[in-house]
Amino acid sequence: MPRAVPPADIALEEFFTRWLPGVVSADAERRARLAGTDATLVFDVQGEGGGLYHLRVADGVVTGYAGEPEAADLRVRVDLASWRALNAGTLSAPEAFLRRRVQLSGNLFLAVKLHLIIG
Repeated sequence: MPRAVPPADIALEEFFTRWLPGVVSADAERRARLAGTDATLVFDVQGEGGGLYHLRVADGVVTGYAGEPEAADLRVRVDLASWRALNAGTLSAPEAFLRRRVQLSGNLFLAVKLHLIIG
């Protein structure tokens, strides 16, 4: 199945709370590969128009929320321009990490699974 690409101008809240959970829900293979995963991931998108969002992954189901969770297994910090480039596919996740455009903290094993969660 080809990678789902969000609209270029999608709002952060729309992406994290509706679009992304919907994409995962519609992809049986992705849900199966996430089975057994129980984690909370925080995305701190920096810069004007940014915000704080978190995803709850529980046995193949992804639910998104605005704001800070009680606890997080992985934190992803990224600037808004890099986030948009990652979504568009013009910046790869490894390149973003190596260029320090994305910072990760917490359970780094979950970072490996990020591509299953957010594409």
